[in-house]
Amino acid sequence: MFGIPVLGVAHDVLLTLADALAPLLGTGSVAGAVVVFTACVRLALVPLGYAQARAEVARARLAPQVERLRRKYAGDPRRLARELGALHRRAGTSMFAGVLPALAGLPFLFLTYRLFAGDRDLLGHTLAGAPLGLHPVAGLGGPHTPVLLAVTALIAGVAWLQYRRAAAVPNTPALLRWMPFGTVLTAAFVPLAVGLYLLTSTAWTTAERPLLRRLATARADRVVPGH
Repeated sequence: MFGIPVLGVAHDVLLTLADALAPLLGTGSVAGAVVVFTACVRLALVPLGYAQARAEVARARLAPQVERLRRKYAGDPRRLARELGALHRRAGTSMFAGVLPALAGLPFLFLTYRLFAGDRDLLGHTLAGAPLGLHPVAGLGGPHTPVLLAVTALIAGVAWLQYRRAAAVPNTPALLRWMPFGTVLTAAFVPLAVGLYLLTSTAWTTAERPLLRRLATARADRVVPGH
């Protein structure tokens, strides 16, 4: 998917951002460029984030009907699945609406991984002295342990917030509830730069989600007054 041309463009964009940030961040300019690059990606994905927020609002509003169907067809799982599917189709949504938007950032995650897994121009740059190409599992116990633990702890904290929010929405599929913790596991086995990408991306999502939910709720109130 990411051939030489794509990697070359991404490499040039990242170094251009780093050059612009160098007067401000010095040796941490490439790390700063990763954060800015990630913020630009998340900004471009806002429409998909809005689609996910609309799906959450729809699930919350269908919760009473879903619960009634579950009680009615508790002994007939196949009939329950058909009825739930029909209910969501009538409402213009699905039980797994929002899964695709949640996965939309993965290509950019893989791109960042490819850049810092083998690009010699980028591997030598650091964050607070820790090489951006260093894998946490390989660096723990060494001199860069505090930086690696700090980034991992921040990712875990954001994942916990996302899990709590998802669990508070009725009928949220288990996949969507637990998906945030996948970032913690991923961060342990990828270069530190990718961990920065994950931290920035998940923090952005956590900050924007309440706003998008308010917008989605307001739109739903206009479309279906009184619901």
